[in-house]
Amino acid sequence: MPENEESYRKYGDPKKYDPSFKGPIQNRGCTDIVCCILFIIAVLGYIAVGIFAWSQGDPRKAIYPTNSRGEFCGQAGSELEKKRLLFYFNIMKCASPMVLLSFQCPTTQMCVENCPDKFMTLVNALKNGKDFEYYKTFCKDGVTDNMAATAILKDGLCPPMLIPSKPFTRRCFPSLALKGGIITVGNSTTFDDGQGKTDRPAKDLVDGIKNATVVIEARQVGIKIFEDYTHSWYWILIGLVIAMLISLLFVVLMRFLASFIIWFITIAVILVIGYGIFHCCMKYANLKGEPGANVKLQELGFQTNFSVYLQVRQTWLAFMIILAIVEVIIILLLIFLRKRILIATAFIKEASRAIRHIMCSLFYPLFTFLLLAIVIAYWAVTAVFLSTSNEPIYKVMNESACAHSAETCDPANYSMSQMKKDCADSECLFAFYGGETVYHKYLMGLQFYNVFLFFWCANFVTALGQMTLAGAFASYYWAAVKPDHIPSFPVFSSMGRSLRYHTGSLAFGSLILPIIQVIRVLLEYLEHRLKGAKNKYATFMFKCLKCCFWCLEKFKFLNRNAYIMVAIYGKNFCASASAAFSLIMRNVIRVAVVDKVTDFLLFLGKLLIVGIVGVFAFFFFSGRVKAFEITAPNLHYYWVPILTVAIGSYLIAHGFFSVYAMCVDTLFLCFCKS
Repeated sequence: MPENEESYRKYGDPKKYDPSFKGPIQNRGCTDIVCCILFIIAVLGYIAVGIFAWSQGDPRKAIYPTNSRGEFCGQAGSELEKKRLLFYFNIMKCASPMVLLSFQCPTTQMCVENCPDKFMTLVNALKNGKDFEYYKTFCKDGVTDNMAATAILKDGLCPPMLIPSKPFTRRCFPSLALKGGIITVGNSTTFDDGQGKTDRPAKDLVDGIKNATVVIEARQVGIKIFEDYTHSWYWILIGLVIAMLISLLFVVLMRFLASFIIWFITIAVILVIGYGIFHCCMKYANLKGEPGANVKLQELGFQTNFSVYLQVRQTWLAFMIILAIVEVIIILLLIFLRKRILIATAFIKEASRAIRHIMCSLFYPLFTFLLLAIVIAYWAVTAVFLSTSNEPIYKVMNESACAHSAETCDPANYSMSQMKKDCADSECLFAFYGGETVYHKYLMGLQFYNVFLFFWCANFVTALGQMTLAGAFASYYWAAVKPDHIPSFPVFSSMGRSLRYHTGSLAFGSLILPIIQVIRVLLEYLEHRLKGAKNKYATFMFKCLKCCFWCLEKFKFLNRNAYIMVAIYGKNFCASASAAFSLIMRNVIRVAVVDKVTDFLLFLGKLLIVGIVGVFAFFFFSGRVKAFEITAPNLHYYWVPILTVAIGSYLIAHGFFSVYAMCVDTLFLCFCKS
């Protein structure tokens, strides 16, 4: 054919059949040594960063509330172990814009056992010994009955008033309510602020509470999600085990009934999505006439309680449209690709035979998952310790004008300092965690290094898995007599060759993707920071750059084929990538027919497993089935375990089916090469 002849001239002539070639070359040398050395140095540096972060960091800063002295409320083994709650002397000062800049209210904060449950002012409490004993639990040490109220308030030893409060995210906030359209606190519309105003409206507390909670609302959602995980983790594990068993069942059945299983998966996916459309349609119809069901999502805005969205008809309409579009696309693809599906099924049958002879390849993804879990855990722990390795910074905070406002201070000797003399009503309070040392100045750089090495190591682990499986399946393809000429332990032999000779090639190939991924993360960050500028030119440039780097990230398709060529011929990464690219371009039609259609069929298998386990998880955790009402855990957000099970099921199914995908790719390249 003229097209093939032109392709051969452009991308090189195909190699002639060599009957003496027996599969992956055994006599090979080390490749990409420079990149191997760089990778080892980078990993050693990564370990050093982790050790240094663990020695400097303190995760308690992210767990416990911190009082004005920088001490942790409720820390086990400390004097404040029983004092788990943080109390604000004057919550109304949290209405200051300073809160949004420093994330710290300019008022004294102390750790207490319980939040105040009654109205009381310091002046009135001093008149009654019993009341003052209760009041002193919210004061600093050193307060006595003989001290005057003015002296106590001047030295900032006690709050001027107590307001009935309730704990929220381990902080005491006034118990506000709405009664007849009027804001109340402790069933009263006014309160005594202890500073001369006896009838301040309760609404004056609202601004302070809003600013005090602006930072912790997201944390509260995170706490609820964490609680849901603690209540449902074992059920999540059961769901993931079910997903693993179903994936294993499909893989085993494909050894004997490849064609039947492929068509069964295809039809089942259509039926599962069809049921999803029906369910969304029924929910949409049932919500008709319900109060608030016709609210638009734009009007609803962002809600921390995500179940609110499920009470809106527009949500189910959106789900129904999305599922319908997916259903139509899948059906059209099946109609137009029906002949090519038969060819892809033949390759899957051959892959089933290869996996039957190399059964241990099915369990290799578990090893990959283990390595990825270690990489992710190391990155997460290091990130937490790096972010909490700052030192407590104290700032001058005051109500009246002061030349030293917001300056750094030392609480140990502040009462005798010049700052205190210049600004008599000022205080030296804990502001945030930071530092001025060389380590703290380069802390952001260390976080960047942590993220970059995380991407590099994660891609290295994935690349190792691909090259290991490629070497094992290539030994099957080139074996003249199967299984006699297949090595005894093909997976372990291939992994040994990959690590011994081609660590540099793996590091080189896995380095390209992290560079692109980090650039994409930086572009997302910059676009987010410049979103308020509303510069159309800048927005257009960011969109173009993101599109370009998204396309470059798809370079991993060529990476995978390069690893196959490295596993077979033992050449360096660039030479193997060039050979793989030329081979693919000489057989571009075959690649489109076999490789992509096979990927599509295996993707349908993953969707089916996610659909089966996801539907089961939905009915279980949502309590829609009466048989599960007693067994199902009581959760804040039932979508948390459902989403976790669905994502985990996809990853598990991807792990098993990726063995088939890698097997098909390897056999296909070997077929084209021979």
